[in-house]
Amino acid sequence: MYDIIVVGGGVSGLMAAYSASKNGKKVILIEKNKKLGQKLLISGGGRCNVTNRLPYEEIIKHIPGNGKFLYGPFSTFDNESIIDFVESRGVTLKEEDHGRMFPVSNKAADVLNVFLTELDKNCVTIRYSTIVEEILTGDGGVTGVKLDDGEIIQAGNLIVTTGGRSVPNTGSTGDGHRFARSAGHDITELFPTEVPITSTEDFIRDGRLKGLSLANVALSVLRKNGKPRITHQMDMIFTHFGISGPAALRCSQFVYKEQKSQKRPEISMMVDFYPDKKKTTLQEELDTLLKESPHKSIKNILKSMMQDRLAEFLIDYNGIDGEANSHHLKNEDKQKIIGFLKGFIFTVDGTQSIEKAFVTGGGVNLKEVTPQTMESRLVDGLYFAGEVLDIHGYTGGYNITSALVTGYVAGHSAGMK
Repeated sequence: MYDIIVVGGGVSGLMAAYSASKNGKKVILIEKNKKLGQKLLISGGGRCNVTNRLPYEEIIKHIPGNGKFLYGPFSTFDNESIIDFVESRGVTLKEEDHGRMFPVSNKAADVLNVFLTELDKNCVTIRYSTIVEEILTGDGGVTGVKLDDGEIIQAGNLIVTTGGRSVPNTGSTGDGHRFARSAGHDITELFPTEVPITSTEDFIRDGRLKGLSLANVALSVLRKNGKPRITHQMDMIFTHFGISGPAALRCSQFVYKEQKSQKRPEISMMVDFYPDKKKTTLQEELDTLLKESPHKSIKNILKSMMQDRLAEFLIDYNGIDGEANSHHLKNEDKQKIIGFLKGFIFTVDGTQSIEKAFVTGGGVNLKEVTPQTMESRLVDGLYFAGEVLDIHGYTGGYNITSALVTGYVAGHSAGMK
């Protein structure tokens, strides 16, 4: 018999198994893959964006899905604790843009090895290629787990760290939500976040802008009244199915939320191609170009302001004669050009599937979990950590921070019992 069972050897499971085993507790970590830390190894493009060094308020702002819940766990273990945990074990970290922390070696495997060494040192039993069929409870508390081959492993404390449903090839296939439901927990609706956005607009379907990459644009998800619900100023790219790139990924969860709010599949999005310039400034720049080259075609003047394909699309979309020179450009066409560049509106109809998402939205209802301990309010000795919970953030080290912090706190709390 064990003191603590950890189900799921991903980011939060590794940290939970480590912190649970610190005080000599007998811990078993059960993983259905042949290896541990599959998602850790692919995070940050294989470099492992291990956490983010921004202040609490900024981190929580970047976790729009219930980030405030983390104030509780942060009082025990936070982003600086993560940095100290990794660096004090010989892996030096470096800070990149927006507070993102990576190992100096740029190797995720170095971070994984920190955990593997600690688990080995603390005599944690690891079972690979092992599938938990169900969690066992009795008299209001945890009693153990039953494996798919019928074997029962007993313990009075159980930490579920099975991830969400995104990137299923890492083993995240929703098992933890099934376990939580069987223990009486509510699972909020699951949806994809940090995922490309789909559209059936003609210009998307005919591939006119496919592969067009735009730097530092402002992409907004619009409410029913036409006002932005959220705006992200980053890079984006048009694809054969819709839009992708950092700005689109960050907007994706709000596409889902607006679909729910507006009770319809099609919602509007807007691109401001020049977010750092006012309309009047852009108007002046265009007027100057027109004056300087009175005999140049409108098409070529616009091509001096932006990428060729965007200029051609702008002309066609607005019904402007691109071959005409500036003498023949109507005032209303000038307005159309500026209006397009500062607010091109198009419709989208959703996102790619949850399996293609980087992060799962929704999960174990946080009202049923104590933030300071990560223990279930319904079942004694049952803990949840990581993406199985209804917490989701943007990419940039925010989700991994949430996973490591909640994993540590769950393991620490179970280990103190």
